[in-house]
Amino acid sequence: MSLRIGLLRRTISAVSIVGMDAEVPAGRIVVVIDVIRAFTTAAVAFERGVTEIACAPSVEVGRGLRRLHPDRLLVGEANGLKPPDFDFGNSPFEMSTAQLDGRRLIQATSNGTLGLARCPNPAALLAVSAVNVGATARWIACNHADVPYTLICTGRTAEDWACARYLAGLLDGSAPARADLVTGIMDGATEHAHHYAQLPASERPDVSRDLRFCCDVDRSSFAMVGEVHKDHVVLVKVPC
Repeated sequence: MSLRIGLLRRTISAVSIVGMDAEVPAGRIVVVIDVIRAFTTAAVAFERGVTEIACAPSVEVGRGLRRLHPDRLLVGEANGLKPPDFDFGNSPFEMSTAQLDGRRLIQATSNGTLGLARCPNPAALLAVSAVNVGATARWIACNHADVPYTLICTGRTAEDWACARYLAGLLDGSAPARADLVTGIMDGATEHAHHYAQLPASERPDVSRDLRFCCDVDRSSFAMVGEVHKDHVVLVKVPC
């Protein structure tokens, strides 16, 4: 993949990679990153034919949206596990076998969808994981090449920060190594596993079947572009 055509080289001053607690100035391109697993799950759902995803900042808001729109499927997690009343967990593997053509989803997760809700006044808002990182870079280059951007890493583990560095490299016109991104994702998975090992067995999320999706760099040829609503963000896929 190459982004050389039509891509303006950016200066370091235009780039900001931050965590969830940072304040993001209005008017920037904001890219919210969650590799394991929210936005990998979202991307696979779009691959399976989902038309839009309403991303809620909490399980409670997700349930409220479901009451307003009972035809929509409710997807996500609390503490990494699928709540009993949700249709699907926060799992790209689970999405990959679901019948979703033409459906609309509501997604609520601990980090990714919460991160989207923290950006009320962006010039543009996108959700990304490794599976659509190249398409996201192309969308930004084609639509907002000269606008400063902020990359929000919603997790504290290595995978989101590796994805942010990779995306920043693409936008800067360099050629970051996919192997480094995959290594970062696997390092993050190891960090998650160490944390889960301290929990009772019944409280441990099982992400083993999801990791091959999380590491599948550029499997999805679309950006996930968000529209800010009062209490949630609606994502749609934009081929790019």
